[in-house]
Amino acid sequence: MLTLTCPYCGVTAEETELTNGGEAHLKRFTSGSSDDDFETYMFLRDNVKGVHFERWRHSYGCGKWFHAARDTVTLEVFGTYRAQTLEPPKDIITAIIAKRPNWSVL
Repeated sequence: MLTLTCPYCGVTAEETELTNGGEAHLKRFTSGSSDDDFETYMFLRDNVKGVHFERWRHSYGCGKWFHAARDTVTLEVFGTYRAQTLEPPKDIITAIIAKRPNWSVL
């Protein structure tokens, strides 16, 4: 079972206590954007086999959204961090590279 630690309240919760919110770090477009930009934001997602950055909500806890870096194949979690962070923290990137030397940030 997947377990994640909420970076806000510090509780380690099983996935049954959390809600997945899809891919993290998406560029959101505002009014006046092209139809292609809106289509890309709404419907086109990376379906990564390997390291993936996701949004999660601590539904049965503090209720806050956060981000997690995990491997979609092994369910290995490299870390979690606050949703307001615009890019993955360096310590999480370092943890990923330590276990996946050929991985690179896109």
